[in-house]
Amino acid sequence: MTHIPHGDHWIAGRKTRSEGRFSSAPATGTSHEFSAGTPALVAEACAAAHAAFPAFAATTREERAKLLETIAGEIEARGEAITAIGSAETGLPEARLQGERGRTTGQLRLFADHIRKGDYLDHRHDAALPDRQPLPRPDLRMIQRPIGPVAVFGASNFPLAFSVAGGDTAAALAAGCPVVVKGHSAHPGTGEIVADAIAAAIEKLGMDPRIFSLVQGGKREVGEALVQDPRIKAVGFTGSLGGGRALYNLCAARPEPIPFFGELGSVNPMFVLPEAARARGKALGEGWAASLLMGAGQFCTNPGIAVIIDGPDADAFAEAARAALANSQPQVMLTDGMAEAYRQGAARVAAGAGVRALLAQDCSGRTSLPYLFEVSAADFLGNHELAEEVFGPLGVIVRVGDAAQMEEVAASFGGQLTVTLQLDDGDADFGRRLLPIAERVAGRVLCNGFPTGVEVADAIVHGGPYPASTNFGATSVGTLSIRRFLRPVCYQNLPDALIPEDLR
Repeated sequence: MTHIPHGDHWIAGRKTRSEGRFSSAPATGTSHEFSAGTPALVAEACAAAHAAFPAFAATTREERAKLLETIAGEIEARGEAITAIGSAETGLPEARLQGERGRTTGQLRLFADHIRKGDYLDHRHDAALPDRQPLPRPDLRMIQRPIGPVAVFGASNFPLAFSVAGGDTAAALAAGCPVVVKGHSAHPGTGEIVADAIAAAIEKLGMDPRIFSLVQGGKREVGEALVQDPRIKAVGFTGSLGGGRALYNLCAARPEPIPFFGELGSVNPMFVLPEAARARGKALGEGWAASLLMGAGQFCTNPGIAVIIDGPDADAFAEAARAALANSQPQVMLTDGMAEAYRQGAARVAAGAGVRALLAQDCSGRTSLPYLFEVSAADFLGNHELAEEVFGPLGVIVRVGDAAQMEEVAASFGGQLTVTLQLDDGDADFGRRLLPIAERVAGRVLCNGFPTGVEVADAIVHGGPYPASTNFGATSVGTLSIRRFLRPVCYQNLPDALIPEDLR
């Protein structure tokens, strides 16, 4: 099935064309023209979302669950077309996009089930105690209520699961919040067809079309206008540290500051403990290399740094990783800009004091080849830039002198999405010392696995201390992510005639 883009925005249920245009830059196939966003279009979308909010917040959980399930069905009905245009725009393999589509529809249905159960409402009730001395207690009921219209920024590296109908949009709609999406210009055709699916679901159910808008493209001022619009009450963002921090600062500087839930960057360090290194260093090196290569290294959970005690076991680990990476084929990156940024990041690492290249290859254009470097713990600790994310298949091995120095390196990291501990039974005592450090640093701590890929589930946490994310108490994946778009309201002595259905 072929999708020929119409090139329009979706503003409150209407296809809307703007004078400004931009062209897509696909990895393969034909480029298409799309309308470019403007601050005026953002204002129109936000005004519509604001007007729709009271009624949408008052819909039942069942109504919103059906909306999420219907969106999932409409996405599946367009599955072949989504895969075709998504693969052309991003260069991602069809199998990857099919899997990501399944994750996207799966999390929509997961949220439908979640809100039907009602546990997320966190309903609490302290019954009145009129005869209590010395003072009576009033009747108190608490429940979580939707926060208001939400702005969502599509991610570059997940054109489906973190974009127009991704986890942020699913969580916001589930909570009862209208959504205004700023589409990512790296895959506008993919974003458009998913927006078509959302609009079709809303129309099929006879719901207010103003609860969803997509603004495509546009200059930086479009994103700035979106987070500064007084009708927006929260923002979900996945992207670069620089861009996210700029938007976060704008949210904080508003006359009414609002929460900015940004996932900004992580190197996801992996610690190879001594017994694990001795027993399976070669296999761990090969597995680490495979994780680095997955998706051309364009995953926010890419484990870019491996920490291991220096010696023969570290030599075996490093050689296995180098050989596996050297045998890999060039991979297409999401955009030309990302490919260039990857090469610049590799050059920055290579220039670091004490850094030794184990694998350095020439890559050009939109393709990437892996890089592998190693450095001593002393030189690593002396150069903060070595702990900064390079978005692509690049790995750094940090050789430490002993267990105490591994703990020192672990404590030096800023906030991370993940920390991985590779350990065997004989490493248990050392693992118990590292675990408190790891949990202070990261939102997810893994043992004996690789962090690339995130399971969409109730217990998952995809977030962490800054700069991994801007709100350490939140997650952008899993059912707990709905709490970002809710706030607690306490009702005191509310008469029965006014008690909302969810409080009964």
